[in-house]
Amino acid sequence: MNLSENNWHRVSPLQSLFLIILISFAGFLFIGPAVGLLFSLPFIDGSIMDLVDPIGNPSIKLPMLIMQGTATLIGFIIFPYIYGKRILSLRTSQMFGNTIPSPVIILLTFTIVVVFMGFNSIFIEWNSNLTLPESMSAFENWARNFEDKARMVTEYLTTFDHGYELWVSLLVIAVLPAIGEELVFRGFIQNHLYVLTRNIHLAIWIAAAFFSFFHFQFFGFVPRLLLGALFGYLYVFSGKIIFPMLAHFVNNGFTLIMIFFYNKGALDFDIESTEIVPLSGVLVSGVITVVLLYLFKMYFMRQNHKTVHE
Repeated sequence: MNLSENNWHRVSPLQSLFLIILISFAGFLFIGPAVGLLFSLPFIDGSIMDLVDPIGNPSIKLPMLIMQGTATLIGFIIFPYIYGKRILSLRTSQMFGNTIPSPVIILLTFTIVVVFMGFNSIFIEWNSNLTLPESMSAFENWARNFEDKARMVTEYLTTFDHGYELWVSLLVIAVLPAIGEELVFRGFIQNHLYVLTRNIHLAIWIAAAFFSFFHFQFFGFVPRLLLGALFGYLYVFSGKIIFPMLAHFVNNGFTLIMIFFYNKGALDFDIESTEIVPLSGVLVSGVITVVLLYLFKMYFMRQNHKTVHE
């Protein structure tokens, strides 16, 4: 989306940045889960308190997915959409775009994300094994315990006992976050930061830091920061929010499908492992990612050049 002076007739860019963060996070952390709980009640076989400690209780999986999906839908899609329409006077096409990408550029986006996973593996391994100074041991213990619990919940949600659970998980963990998180972090926050700083690279990396911090995983902060930056550059190079949304979906959806086949014994490779690929593979992945990003950027530069001269 392109923000112009006309968008600030009600609030300043700084006020707007604060408001979109407040509205989105209030919707995601409080209002969305509350609404989701109401929708999930018919599916809870037992006590609501089972939601606090769901591990080992398969009957709580669907209610948890409903709550998570509703939180994302309300906090990161519906509320930001209403804010964009009512406060910033944005059209729907400005927020989401109105063109269908070509199969070639979709394939290129998919390939960029998958190849980038190999490069990012070295940062996943380094960050997950990071040891903090003794003076920060209390924080390190808290962060590791918090992330261990989060990982157990993630493993619980991505262990599929029934076929339909994969499709529900793809909707909740891949489709809705791809749309909502990219709309908020790239569409709103990154654009607002650019208006405030007039430096696109600074805007991309600060938005990526917000994106990584939002996931509350200190020992996964750096790889998620890099992933957020990748989404940010895909947005800037293309000028269309659909591409970071597509890339986000590929990242989450590809991971889910790989987990599904690994748990079924159809694959020997555990994509959630923090072990890195060989250094040579990391370097090759990094080089290929840069080349593919260059081709991605050139594609849209040529498209824009054609449009201007038509």
